[in-house]
Amino acid sequence: MSKHTKIRRNTVPMIAARKGGEPIVSLTSYHAHTAAIVDKYADFILVGDSLGMVMHGMESTVGVSLELMIMHGKAVVRGTEKALVVVDMPFGTYEESPSVAFRNAAKIMKETGCGAVKLEGGKRMAETITFLVERGIPVMAHIGLTPQSSHVMGGFKTQGREEDSWTAHEEDARAVSEAGAFAVVLEGMVEPLAAKITKQIDIPTIGIGASAECDGQILVLEDMLGLNEWTPKFVKVYGDLGPAIERAVSQYAEEVKDRSFPGEDQVYR
Repeated sequence: MSKHTKIRRNTVPMIAARKGGEPIVSLTSYHAHTAAIVDKYADFILVGDSLGMVMHGMESTVGVSLELMIMHGKAVVRGTEKALVVVDMPFGTYEESPSVAFRNAAKIMKETGCGAVKLEGGKRMAETITFLVERGIPVMAHIGLTPQSSHVMGGFKTQGREEDSWTAHEEDARAVSEAGAFAVVLEGMVEPLAAKITKQIDIPTIGIGASAECDGQILVLEDMLGLNEWTPKFVKVYGDLGPAIERAVSQYAEEVKDRSFPGEDQVYR
């Protein structure tokens, strides 16, 4: 009789220990089907609030609710065995106070079974990060281009183009590291700045539109698969699924119309 060995899921300390080591692989996922595929290759999977735009047709991430994140988080956890699952805290669920952030982060972790949460903001969120970590909530930080603040930033603009702005980003990175975040996402940041921050702080940096010198990289799965009509210029598209799906749907529609679907071997007699 064969002995079944349970797969050990990656943990927060395992990801944190990868600083300066083998690059950390990550992708987003929003449902069990794709999560099961990504799980074979990713060190952690992010259930990003980008799901509002990618899956629900929203113009930004601002409209995403806590309930929506929890629903998708549950699906991803169910579909995975190995990867650490990190769930985004949506806009309005953590900014008000550390206690509000704890209540909502605890709800996410209890209801989804995820291993950590992610929130946006540097120095301004350091107190909240410390509050959460001290109470058992592992936190991944997110600085640089922060989509939830896109209205304040004037859109999705690359950060750090002017070198005199670098100090603020470096201070944000140090603040979240010292506050207890186990890793930090650097988004939409010029390469020299992201590389500099990676060398300055003790926690892993996860780049998205940042430097290849970051300790890891993350992309939105649908972007890299070619499922979206438009993708950010920094995204390398590894698949052509959008056009492939359209071709398949078109063929199916034509076969239904000319009554050639289903075939003789696809029906019960």
